[in-house]
Amino acid sequence: MLVHIEPPISPSTAHAIALYCAGSYVGSLYLSRNARLSFKRESAPNLRDGQQRAKEHDERWRDDPDVIRARFIAAGTSTLSSCGVLLGLIWRPLGWHTHGFGAAIENTLHRLGLTLPSSISEIILPCLVTPVLFLGPIYAQYLAGALPGQRHWSWHWSVRPLIWTWQGWRNILFGPITEEIVFRACTIAVYHAAGASTTKMIFLTPLIFGLAHAHHAWEIFNRYGRTAAAAKRALLTITIQLSYTSLFGFHAAFLFLRTGSLLAPITAHMFCNLMGLPQIDAQIAAFPHRRRAIQFTYISGILGYVYTMRHWTLVNDSFYWPTAGAQRFY
Repeated sequence: MLVHIEPPISPSTAHAIALYCAGSYVGSLYLSRNARLSFKRESAPNLRDGQQRAKEHDERWRDDPDVIRARFIAAGTSTLSSCGVLLGLIWRPLGWHTHGFGAAIENTLHRLGLTLPSSISEIILPCLVTPVLFLGPIYAQYLAGALPGQRHWSWHWSVRPLIWTWQGWRNILFGPITEEIVFRACTIAVYHAAGASTTKMIFLTPLIFGLAHAHHAWEIFNRYGRTAAAAKRALLTITIQLSYTSLFGFHAAFLFLRTGSLLAPITAHMFCNLMGLPQIDAQIAAFPHRRRAIQFTYISGILGYVYTMRHWTLVNDSFYWPTAGAQRFY
């Protein structure tokens, strides 16, 4: 028999906290002078369509190492702040004198998914779901000889840029970790405390994650010359990015809820940043004699994804996806 338990916070409180988490993360990138971008104000009308203009010496662009370092500090501080808000939310109903501050911290870490499932299979299998979905792109990389150990793969060109550059650390390590803590764990935790349904947490919370990327439009508009063509490019890019990040958010939210751990969402985020958007048309054009094989692996990846999302993700005693009994808030 299901037992009804009144949620400890209201939906409006959950909305406010979720907006704070997202707003502070994005806003932190612009509060610090060193983290802000700067562009020249003049347009560059002589650029060919699709051409990016050259960077001026006194400008600050997103991939500048000093900008990345400053944003590491800003985003890291914001991430800790969001975790602190969740800790305060949990500490209040637990009570300092009743359970102690240590219990509140333990509860917070549990809700943030900063714990691991009990068995090795429950740790590994959810992390393999995303690579299964990318079976088609992985096969295309195999055809191109770009997988580890193949002729076009090398430590210097294939690995070093990912682990030995500021851009690589941002894209593969720091960005996925902080964004999943803020936009997945913190957001879902507060909506769960407000009694939101599983469907809403999977399909509505990722929209915040998608909208948080809209600020990149200003950078694209400036990098491509501040012209009408640049504005169209920025709008198109952000629309595609919003769609992709929202779709990924649905996937990551499901992984988080099913496993109760951030490990699978973080590794999925890292893997997707590494692979980029699937480009089946370009891959078929590059290897027309393998057209059917590429199509088959793409379809197989989708079918395998449907199967593995159901059978490889459910773990025993997941806090957010209990197999029986009432929904748990505290």
